[in-house]
Amino acid sequence: MALVYTLDFEKPLNRLEAQIESLERGERPDDLPPEKDASTLRKEHTQLLRRLYSGLTPWDTVRVARHPKRPQSRDYISMICKDFCELHGDRRFREDPAIITGFGRIGSIKCLIVGHHKGRDTQEKLACHFGCAHPEGYRKALLKMQLAAKFRLPIVTFVDTPGAYPGIGAEQRGQAEAIAVNLREMSRLKTPIVSIVIGEGGSGGALGIAVADRVAMLEHAWYSVISPEGCAAILWKEANEKNNNAAAEALHLTARENKRLGIIDAIIKEPLGGAHRDPLKSADNLRKWIIEQLDELRRIKPETLPARRYERFRNLGKFTERPLPADDA
Repeated sequence: MALVYTLDFEKPLNRLEAQIESLERGERPDDLPPEKDASTLRKEHTQLLRRLYSGLTPWDTVRVARHPKRPQSRDYISMICKDFCELHGDRRFREDPAIITGFGRIGSIKCLIVGHHKGRDTQEKLACHFGCAHPEGYRKALLKMQLAAKFRLPIVTFVDTPGAYPGIGAEQRGQAEAIAVNLREMSRLKTPIVSIVIGEGGSGGALGIAVADRVAMLEHAWYSVISPEGCAAILWKEANEKNNNAAAEALHLTARENKRLGIIDAIIKEPLGGAHRDPLKSADNLRKWIIEQLDELRRIKPETLPARRYERFRNLGKFTERPLPADDA
């Protein structure tokens, strides 16, 4: 039950988990009251887990989204996709492992899957630049999305990146231009697009594959114009625990806040304690939402999708100013 990596706010669970594991091995801890058994402890563990996750701060949510055991795009693809065939390269520079593209089936629906990939071990993380894609990654994604549109296949994207790669080489090869072209061209594609923020959704690096007809977030993901650390470094010149907490609060980056502001359309529930505790359950919730949305979107005439998509994004941030009363004017 115990996870090797423990989040700070989860530390109260450690003692309970250690006691449960001892009982499961046939050993009884000396500090455990005689009236308590494994079943009782499991109930206490569930209650404590529910209480901790019902009161997460925005900064805690960011840390859950970054949990090293949290399922990534490749994990979800293996759990919900059949007959996945990966496609590589942008035909201009090189393959970017930080973005995965390929055709497969979700349920009975043939579609293109695009997703950020951070990597698991150190070597893979370095190769993927921790999920920070280069221009060739965004160009690869667009090339494959245009191929999907040609054959009228829907597109599913998994967003999980702290942001696009900010290195000199990426800038020299047109990082900002590649993302901007993706925004323009995705808005024009005459095929259904659904996008899910499965972990981190940082800035233009996330938006570069997230111009969609329907956008959702997993319950403990985050989606914002900048990471809390980046925001804290700009505003207060130091990214410490206090400043990161304040920045995360100010950015309104949680799924609940994004839904309230109309930036996303839905929040996909995660298992109790986060997707890292039950990846299969999280994948099943994700699969059901994707199939439901694609079934609905495929009934819409493809020619009308770009206009609807355009209106969806134009309406973000819309507000109404009420005229001041005459006395205050």
